[in-house]
Amino acid sequence: MKTKDLIAEAVSLPVEERTMVVDSLLKSLNPPEMDIDKKWTEVAKRRLSELRNGSVKPIPGDEVFNKIWSKFPS
Repeated sequence: MKTKDLIAEAVSLPVEERTMVVDSLLKSLNPPEMDIDKKWTEVAKRRLSELRNGSVKPIPGDEVFNKIWSKFPS
C-alpha cells in the first residue's frame, strides 16, 4: 500500500479511530518514558498545590506572551 493510499484510508476513518491512529504514530516517534512522566506528574501536582494554597500567583497568559514578544522587535 502506498503512503497516499494509507493516508486517504486513515482520513476516512471516524474521528475516534483517527485519534487512535495519530496517538499510536506519535508514540512510535516519541515513546513514553515512565520515569520522566512520573517526574512531570509530581511537578504538575506541586504547582497545582502552590496555586491552590496561594504560595504562587498565576500570571495571565496574555501578560506572559506580551512580555515575551516585547523582547523581539517586529
